[in-house]
Amino acid sequence: MSYMLPHLRSGWEVDQAILTEEDRVVVIRFGRDGDATCMIQDEVLFGIAEKVKNFAVIYLVDLDEVPDFNGMYELYDACTTMFFYRNKHIMVDLGTGNNNKINWALGDKQELIDIIEIVYRGARKGRGLVVPGAIVGEVTEIGGIVVQCGVPHY
Repeated sequence: MSYMLPHLRSGWEVDQAILTEEDRVVVIRFGRDGDATCMIQDEVLFGIAEKVKNFAVIYLVDLDEVPDFNGMYELYDACTTMFFYRNKHIMVDLGTGNNNKINWALGDKQELIDIIEIVYRGARKGRGLVVPGAIVGEVTEIGGIVVQCGVPHY
């Protein structure tokens, strides 16, 4: 499904996407279109793109085509999803210890919609780090980990 989502083909295009979007969260999936994990993530992203279009815009970036951010964002995983709002990187505490990015495929569409919505609501309030359980106020399962106020329960 990667061919159905917009690709950013240069570092300049990535910068412009992050800089120019004023009202919505910029969701960027860094990875390779042919990678199995990215294919799962891309299918979910394509499936939710229409539903989140009022508060998020989704882009794909190929790590080989645009290596500019590999070192800066430590993009060493096969598939990485990051969030930006008004030229600011928004971190998400999913209880994994790495708040900078999601480095696995989220296979559940509603789960990803919820995360993006929480990022949007938190970022609009000026938060640079959002914690899904703390903002939603309920226990949530994200990526197989039960999270309540950012504390993982295995």
